[in-house]
Amino acid sequence: MRPEDLEILPGSAPDPAVVERIAAAVARDLRPVRPRPAAGAAVAGLLAVFLAVAVPAAARLGFFGVQRMSPGVMAAIFPPLAELALLAAAASVNAMTPGSKRPFHPAALAAGGCCAMAAIFFLLFPDHSLGRFVPQGVACLKTGLLWAAPAAVLAWILLRGGYAVDRAAAGAAGGTFAGLAGLAVLELHCANFRLWHVVVWHLAVVPIAALAGAAVYFFGSKRRDAELMQ
Repeated sequence: MRPEDLEILPGSAPDPAVVERIAAAVARDLRPVRPRPAAGAAVAGLLAVFLAVAVPAAARLGFFGVQRMSPGVMAAIFPPLAELALLAAAASVNAMTPGSKRPFHPAALAAGGCCAMAAIFFLLFPDHSLGRFVPQGVACLKTGLLWAAPAAVLAWILLRGGYAVDRAAAGAAGGTFAGLAGLAVLELHCANFRLWHVVVWHLAVVPIAALAGAAVYFFGSKRRDAELMQ
């Protein structure tokens, strides 16, 4: 329909029956909404989700990895990982808040975070042997993605009152956050400190979760919009 087709001629009035049908259709789709938490509270809630997934999951699987770490190794791994989780939480909240500033794209956060953690692992783990590279790696990858899933669901529940202008970016931000939770589970649990195992299989959880989040949110939102337009 062209915009000029919607113009009302001077002196004319819209058909009351048409106006009534439009008002009824709009009123039928209205739903009460809950007030969104403030940005700081939402970020704090996401960090609580991060801990609520990572620590119990590692406790269930066993803290074998952290038990083998020296205090120096723990200090080198977990504070940067926590900082990345904070950045991903803030990016997720910003992505669901129209008009908010975006200092960096979530995809850049996922890539930069993986590079930063890879650099840390290169400094910490001198064992370059492969061992049972694929079987052990696939097992860790599955574990990381398995525990990233509940983090993604809980983050979506917390942020679902928002609106994403850039849906792919919002999904990537949430997926990065969930992937970091899965990575935290692996660092707490996995006692395989071979460098290439950690760099390849542990870190792979983050970009895979980010891509999955972007795809699910983008195509899921498009489908929902199409259903609403029918």
